[in-house]
Amino acid sequence: MQRTSTVIIGAGQAGLAMSRSLARLGIEHVVLERGAVAQRWRTQSWDSLRLLTPNWMTRLPGFHYVGPDPDGFMAVPELITFLERYADASDAPVLTETTVTGVERECGGYRVTTNRGQWLARSVVIATGYCERAFVPGAARRVPPHIVQLAAPDYKRPGDLPPGGVLVVGASATGVQIADEVQLSGRPVVLSAGRHLRMPRRYRGSDILWWLDRLGVLSRPAGDVFSLEAARRQPSMQLVGRPGHSSIDLRTLHGIGVRVRGRLLEVDGEGAWFGDDLAATTAAADVKLAEMLNKIDEFIARTATPADPRPPFEPTWHVGVADTAGRLRLDREGIETIIWATGYRRAYSWLRVPVLDAYGEIIHSGGITEAAGLYVLGMNFQRRRNSSFIDGVGDDARMIAGHLAQLVAGRRVA
Repeated sequence: MQRTSTVIIGAGQAGLAMSRSLARLGIEHVVLERGAVAQRWRTQSWDSLRLLTPNWMTRLPGFHYVGPDPDGFMAVPELITFLERYADASDAPVLTETTVTGVERECGGYRVTTNRGQWLARSVVIATGYCERAFVPGAARRVPPHIVQLAAPDYKRPGDLPPGGVLVVGASATGVQIADEVQLSGRPVVLSAGRHLRMPRRYRGSDILWWLDRLGVLSRPAGDVFSLEAARRQPSMQLVGRPGHSSIDLRTLHGIGVRVRGRLLEVDGEGAWFGDDLAATTAAADVKLAEMLNKIDEFIARTATPADPRPPFEPTWHVGVADTAGRLRLDREGIETIIWATGYRRAYSWLRVPVLDAYGEIIHSGGITEAAGLYVLGMNFQRRRNSSFIDGVGDDARMIAGHLAQLVAGRRVA
């Protein structure tokens, strides 16, 4: 059995940021990764995917983007190279191809069992990320067997799909991007949309995330929200990272021929049932968007920030949506593929410490669990709204490193 002060599980941006933060404090540690550095980015991304955040937001402790296109958006291969360079520059002690199969308490610390032996550590940081396992609803079990079904992480490119129509379920960032790409490939798309968060790519001359960063929206602490659980369940912003900085939302998808329906309720053989909530969810998204744009306008006026003139507000629909509810015959519509872009769940079958709630989520406060020395990093809205962003995970890593350092030193930690 090998011994170390801290075991970090996962070598994506969260695990590497944690490693860099511990190294700065002189805390011995090892990073265990089931595959290669940035494994999930390598295996769960489609070919054309780019980051939704501009390059200038690609910032981690002691490392950041340096290049000729700060306002551009990294393609996934570029991000993988960036994270590999970060690991090398940090001299991160990463053990690749090392799968964790068990974490349990032992000797005042933790025994971490892997396919390559065991580790005994005073502390463990779980940095496996927020997008651990794709969630597919129970309705998938009632889809006719001739229809190909894919979870979003399994989608790579339109050419891999069978000829015919495609039903995309889910209208957050992933769903709208896939629907757009598949529709433009010549396959007709039906998009099932539930709650969603509409945002323009640029507003008044600057990227929307530049404005949200200046307003402090992205760094808003968890303690300032009315319901943290509701904030953590909030859908991701409808954005796409294209070289031309174009926007994507239900309105633009409708404009290229995507047929938008409400939330998928059920599948009964050859039929799919959709709710009558589309008018309500699009109206709610428009209201939230208008509120945010008004805050940006007020900020511009208050601070005299240079900006382009305010454009007219364009609501999602110019036509009614009352006819989008009800049953859709999959066979008559020629639907041959369903892509489930319905979010993610976490999977901790190897974690044998009682810190999980009834839904299998780790119970924590800002990444600190009730089990002394056990931490989690990279969760959605962990301490701030941007905790799961590449740009936000570093602050959480530094905080945990400080807490962990006191624990290792034998001090009382509140």
